[in-house]
Amino acid sequence: MADGNVAFPFTPEVEAATAPVWKKVRTRVTPFEWRAQAPLIAEINRLKKQKNAVILAHNYMTPEIFHGVGDFVGDSLGLAREAARSDAKIIVQAGVHFMAETSKVLCPDKTVLIPDLRAGCSLAASITAADVRLIKARYPGLPVVTYVNTTAEVKAETDVCCTSANAVQVVEEVARQYGVDRVILLPDEFLARNVARQTDIKIIAWQGRCEVHEQFTATDIAELREAWPDAEILAHPECPTEVLEASDFAGSTAAMSDYVTQRKPKRVVLITECSMADNVAGDAPDTEFVRPCNLCPHMKRITLENIYEALLHGRHEVLVDAAVAERARAAVQRMIDLPPPAQPARYDLVKARHHVDVELI
Repeated sequence: MADGNVAFPFTPEVEAATAPVWKKVRTRVTPFEWRAQAPLIAEINRLKKQKNAVILAHNYMTPEIFHGVGDFVGDSLGLAREAARSDAKIIVQAGVHFMAETSKVLCPDKTVLIPDLRAGCSLAASITAADVRLIKARYPGLPVVTYVNTTAEVKAETDVCCTSANAVQVVEEVARQYGVDRVILLPDEFLARNVARQTDIKIIAWQGRCEVHEQFTATDIAELREAWPDAEILAHPECPTEVLEASDFAGSTAAMSDYVTQRKPKRVVLITECSMADNVAGDAPDTEFVRPCNLCPHMKRITLENIYEALLHGRHEVLVDAAVAERARAAVQRMIDLPPPAQPARYDLVKARHHVDVELI
């Protein structure tokens, strides 16, 4: 069902056109659901060509969006960088609002749409540009590293951005450039604590948290090991440190995906938003996924139906003040300009067992 009362039929043509997608999602989507989803997928893909649009599908989107209509898939910054390189005039952000802002910052000449304006983020909402200005006044001369999971206004007050994949590298490089042994890392408290255990640089942190990742506990990991002793457990660094310490591997969404597709474990648990497992499963058919299901309510506001509506009606356009965008773009570009890491990003769990505290603001 889409566009009011308009329904698209599940025809043999639609079935044939969407067959490759069905092959990837059939273990996560029922045939009944598919008969409603496939016609929308076909219609969205038709509209994209007609309007010269691309869809950026974050790792936490549901499988029918991720595999069915996403032109670029991955983490928020990777999506925005791919969009900047594309010739498309319109970007539809299948993700949350700060991601759409980042896309607009990196693609100022493109139209950026988000299908639901209510798709926010608890972590991005935990800090404001005014907060960052007060922090800089309290710690004059110290560089500010800000996670990309923030608003454009917060990025504009930042020296350099980072992702969960390169946070340790960015912190160490900016400390070297500024000649300091302390760096402010905002806004995720758990990311900051986990970074602090990988570097000799002292970390000053903010008490922001992702409402999905903060729910996981070491008890959860212990119960998973008891129930599935042969499962390999992979955790995202936005989780509490005790969770990373109890896991087998810790890294960004991209690092976790690469781990599964390259190592092909028999059974795996991804300690992150549960749609991630559904999406990686499409590319790892021989791996069994145990799903400790913490859903992001904001990500789940994005649906095939409102993606279709966004494309059809050009809504909802995301705009960023030009002066704010220019400063935010500079912070992101400083990160992009850093030399690539010597090895794939991951959090060293052996080193992480050594207690290192952070200064909480």
